[in-house]
Amino acid sequence: MKPAFLSTYYPGDPLADGKAGADAPFFLMAGPCVIENEEMPFQIAEYIHKLCRERGIPFVFKASYRKANRSREDSFQGIGDEKALKVLSDVKRRYGVPVVTDIHTAEEAATAAAVADVLQIPAFLCRQTDLLHAAARTGRCVNIKKGQFLSPRAMGFAVDKVRRAADAAHVAADVMLTERGTTFGYQDLVVDFRSIPLMQACGVPVLTDITHSLQEPNQSGGVTGGQPAMIETLAKAAIAVGSDGIFLETHPEPAKALSDGANMLPLARLEALLDKMCRLAEAVR
Repeated sequence: MKPAFLSTYYPGDPLADGKAGADAPFFLMAGPCVIENEEMPFQIAEYIHKLCRERGIPFVFKASYRKANRSREDSFQGIGDEKALKVLSDVKRRYGVPVVTDIHTAEEAATAAAVADVLQIPAFLCRQTDLLHAAARTGRCVNIKKGQFLSPRAMGFAVDKVRRAADAAHVAADVMLTERGTTFGYQDLVVDFRSIPLMQACGVPVLTDITHSLQEPNQSGGVTGGQPAMIETLAKAAIAVGSDGIFLETHPEPAKALSDGANMLPLARLEALLDKMCRLAEAVR
């Protein structure tokens, strides 16, 4: 199952090497955690776009225009909303790819929807009714990350909120869910891969977030840790169980990233990972 918006950018015609875009076995939602400056997003987007075109993988560029959910007061939150949204708009126009960004309040929904094809609801806000309703009313696709504190079946209620609000606003309800781990103690997350088919039973596409699922939150220093060495393990497992999409954060130098560097995939390692996922997806099919 694929979200409806992908067909606008990736119709059934082959993208490359005879591989169908919207019919590819999985799509990729990838990029940096946040817009750090006005240059790096283009470097990242251009590289991922090239890799995905060569492999016929539908690509959605991901970056938060503002980070509101930082542990520490002094953590980087963004370069300014107007500048960051312009960067997203320029990436979208230059490479012809859809873009996704987080929103944290109902008031942000319309502003972000003016640029983004997908409005992403952070995991810890997935039960916020007013936020889900506001996102739904924009008519944009809504990607809801599963709360670290919820069962996969409970996400059906979030999907229902979006659908009802979209119906009331007379707009299409294009919804996705993303698995990103479940809290296991204070400083660890685990992924229960039963979540993928259980959430797909809601009748929506389901992604697996293979980087945030490896976070080690609630560190004493106020900076989230991570286990990036396990990214490939989660990626292969996600493809094997039939995830519709893969979500990951990547950066040329994760150690220098201004947010979530501890669990990011180095950009130079993405090509090899995509090749492995493509081979596995073909075997599974």
